Parts: sequence; structure tokens; C-alpha cells
Amino acid sequence: MRIDAVAICATDLEIIHAGSPASIQGGLPFNKNFTPGHEYMGSVAALGPDVDEFRIGERVSVEIHAGCGQCKRCRQGMYTSCLNYGKPEKGHRANGFTTDGGFAEYAVNHINTLARVPDSMSDAEATLVVTAGTSMYGLTELGGLVAGESVVVIGPGPIGLLAVAVAKALGASPVILTGTRNKRLAIGQELGADRVININDEDAVAVVKQLTGGIGADYVVECAGTEATLNQAIHMTNRGGKICLAAFPHEAATLDIAHLVRNNIYAYGIRGEGRSATRRAMELMAAKRFDATRIHTHTFPLADLPTALRYARDRVDDAIKVVVTTRKADAIARAAE
Repeated sequence: MRIDAVAICATDLEIIHAGSPASIQGGLPFNKNFTPGHEYMGSVAALGPDVDEFRIGERVSVEIHAGCGQCKRCRQGMYTSCLNYGKPEKGHRANGFTTDGGFAEYAVNHINTLARVPDSMSDAEATLVVTAGTSMYGLTELGGLVAGESVVVIGPGPIGLLAVAVAKALGASPVILTGTRNKRLAIGQELGADRVININDEDAVAVVKQLTGGIGADYVVECAGTEATLNQAIHMTNRGGKICLAAFPHEAATLDIAHLVRNNIYAYGIRGEGRSATRRAMELMAAKRFDATRIHTHTFPLADLPTALRYARDRVDDAIKVVVTTRKADAIARAAE
């Protein structure tokens, strides 16, 4: 496929600057001709010998992971937890993580990772399908989300903000968002949050209990990954409720596990956008059930990728999702022919 646009994820920055979680050929990805980038979309440019599911020229959005297809987890649909993760000789691919990704002009993808982009959707919006799909996957693992159940999202980053949007689109009520930046909390309200909580001003656990009749939330999606917010998640979840751990904590955390056990609370770690969640997120976005572009704040051409990465890393101008496009470069190339 020809890549037309790619969004920058915090994990891209982690791979570029620290190597983790990508491990290429048994070591860090540096100096191994490795191309990061995993939230991309584009147009089909060529087909494999037996591919008849897509046509050349179709616009597609790309899911990161293509599992080996043969291990126990892949057969269960849990290809983001493939037991052959990082072993391309076994058929596993995770573009931008263990195999080449999207900060490029072209990429090779398995048909299982592609979803058609409707004509009504812009390139930039299509790059956000993976982020929305990750949020969708988290709610799927929590039980699919029954309409009318309460959801708290901790952390108004890209995944957290779209978790608010997906939860609301699936009928959750109330949907509560917590964080520290009022501007991002306001975007959360635009995406459907019934109540936002700035944890610098209010006790998040107390407010959630108040809003849920004293029992706590049915589901909590934890997207901040700090010891404090992880414990907030534990204490604001009701008995028998569920917590989705969607963030990568950078340090070991001391947690109130006894409270989890005493209250029969379940915790689920997720990675990526499993169980075809990107396709379901795409359908919600195509139906205009929410406007994912509310988190798209900046756009740069591929030639300015270093600047785009700096904006994402340093949150310049309060950047949330930075999108890199190759459309202009492609138009220049055609004009020169």
C-alpha cells in the first residue's frame, strides 16, 4: 500500500528513544534499518498473487498486529497476544513494533489487517481508527459494555478520549472522565462525557461514588498508568466490577490488591486493538457516532517528521494527535512525471 497519512503514538516515541517495547532480532531497533510508525492508512498499490479481497486504489486503514494464525491465542482471536510475538519466521507481524511500519512511503500488509475507508472519511480521521480500536478492544475485554452501565475513563490522552467516545456510542451511562488538564477534559465533554473531574480540584473516587449511588462504577478504563491513578481505579470500581489497564506504567506500582480480592474486582491488561476492534470502531466512526477528529491537533508533511515527533513528544501547543501526511509529496512526484 502507498501510505497517505500516519498518526504519531506515544509508543512510537518510546520505540524511537528507548527501544521498548519493540525488540528487533533480539535487540533494540537502532541501526537495523527498522522503520517505526503503526497508526497509518493509505491506498492499495499492489496485490499478492492470490489476493482478491481488495482492489488497487482502494483506501484502507491498517491494524497493527497480524498474528501467526496458528498458536492458541491467535485461534482464540487474541492475535495481539500471539504466542509467537516477534517471530516473523512463524508468520507473526506487528508493523511498527517488530516489523517495518508506517513512517515511509509504502508498506506491505496482510489482508487481515486492512479495513476499507469510506469516501466520507478524511485521511487524518482514518489514521485514528487504531486509537479508537484500542479503546473498543478494552471495552470488549470488559464484557462488551452493556448499555446503561457506568464507565469511568482515567486519563484524557488519545486512547482515553476515544474511550469516552466509544463508551458513549455504545450506550454507557454515565460516562465520567478524570484528568488534570481542563482543555482536554473539555474535549472529553464534546466526545460525550457526562461529567469530567479535574483531580487537582476534586476527589475522583468520592465524586464517582456520589454519581453512582455510592457503589462505584461498573467499568473503569485506566489510561494514565501511575500508582495514584491505578489505586483510584481500584477504589472507584464497584463490587464485581471490571478495570481495563490500557496504559504502560514506567515504574513498578504498589497497589491495594486486597481491595480487589475482597470486592471480587477483575483487572484486564490489553495490548493494541485485538478481536477486530478496529473494524467495529471504523463502523462507529463511519456512522458519525462520534467525531474522532476532535483529538487531531496538528498535521505535518513527511519531510517534517522530526518536527512532528517533537510536537508529539513535548506536547507543543498542547498537541494530542499529530498526523504526518505524504499526500503533498505524492502530488509533487506526479507533477514531475
